Amino acid sequence: MDKAALIDSLSGSWEDTRAARDSLVARGTAVVAVVLDVLCDEGAPVEWTVSADVLCRIGEPALLPLVEAVGSTRAAESSEVARRIAWTTARLEVADPGVYVPLLKHPHARVRALALSVLRHQDEAAPGRFADPAVPLLGDPDPEVRRRAVLLFETVGAEAVPRLRRIRRQSAPASPPAPGVRAGALEALAAVGGPAALDHRDRAAWRRLTRIKRQTEIPEGMHLCGSWYAVPSADQDAVLEVFDLVAPEPVTLRTGAAAWNQDRHAWHRTRTHYKCARVFVSPVLDGWTLVFGDSSESTHRVLDADNPERVLGSVVRGRCAELGRRFGAAQWYGMSCGDEWTAWCVAEGGEVVRYYDAFEAAEGENTEVGPPHPAEAGHLLPHQGDGLPDDAFDGVDLRDFDAFTARHRQVKEELGIPDTCYATVVASRLSVNPGALGPHTHVTGTGVLALTTCGREHGHPAGALPC
Repeated sequence: MDKAALIDSLSGSWEDTRAARDSLVARGTAVVAVVLDVLCDEGAPVEWTVSADVLCRIGEPALLPLVEAVGSTRAAESSEVARRIAWTTARLEVADPGVYVPLLKHPHARVRALALSVLRHQDEAAPGRFADPAVPLLGDPDPEVRRRAVLLFETVGAEAVPRLRRIRRQSAPASPPAPGVRAGALEALAAVGGPAALDHRDRAAWRRLTRIKRQTEIPEGMHLCGSWYAVPSADQDAVLEVFDLVAPEPVTLRTGAAAWNQDRHAWHRTRTHYKCARVFVSPVLDGWTLVFGDSSESTHRVLDADNPERVLGSVVRGRCAELGRRFGAAQWYGMSCGDEWTAWCVAEGGEVVRYYDAFEAAEGENTEVGPPHPAEAGHLLPHQGDGLPDDAFDGVDLRDFDAFTARHRQVKEELGIPDTCYATVVASRLSVNPGALGPHTHVTGTGVLALTTCGREHGHPAGALPC
């Protein structure tokens, strides 16, 4: 069958092309090349999922042609073509997913990464079958391949720990693992079980490296998604006590920030108490200690509530008042990287003088406490809108980011419209904005990851952390 005839038979809706697809699948290997050609042709009047369905159902005979297409000029020049090929290759109907194992040695990194992804997403028992052939890829020169190799071992879970520990300790001159594989095995161990999966030698090495890194670490702005408290104190023991935290483990700022973000964004994790097991307590930053997280009790009051958003405000105000009585002042801030949510709470002594939540204010809920704080001066509150007139972007192509940004800046300057106030604005004026840390930040003491009540029972969450 030539390409024109194939396009004619596959042009139409999913239902209209069902018989044609069934006929092509029955012909098998003989039509793989031409169907693949149509799949990769962005100009063809055929819905790409139609041709992909044919290849998927043909199965293993389509595997090697698809693999060759992964490294083709077409795939290199078009991300859409590359996506179609990868999608189809990963969904071939094969009798045994082991047919993907030889691809782990393919010279093209994209093929190796794809094979790892396919093997990882088999049934629960399957990934363990493929752990041994995946070991060399823990030290692959391509970072994406290494990342997916770690993910495969993470999927295998506790079953992989003895194997990974052997790699870490293997020293026989006959076939020692490459240094990159040993490093990858350490990352995979942490990904599978957190610090508990490391033996005493690896934990000691991690602590030595942390001590070295802390001596020269330059603070960097943190990715902010979640909430944190700020207290004007250098008494770390007192901070740990008031949050009911134990077993503080010294870490770099980089490690602490990564742990907080990893725990906050752990939607794919299935273990319970993943988000309430540990807290990052910063070193003293320009005179302030920041606490990223809360006690188990407070966290569960929010997580287990029927209306978490409403309960959050109550918990925060109570905690800030408690911290204010203990340390003379306290603040709490919230930011989201997924939407426009922002919030803050300010306590002076044991009294909350200001609480604001952008979403609650926008919905008209009467949860604000106190008048606008002086730290908010000169800014619009988020629920007040951006202040721009309805015709501000008339004549501007909204798909042109540079043009949109230039007009936005121009209108604000001409009309004297203030910037919007976010938690980071208030934090930078009252204490420390963790999103703006840098060489100018004065750091004393040591940050720690500490366990909550849940952490005492369940341990640190799994996941590798940078040092």
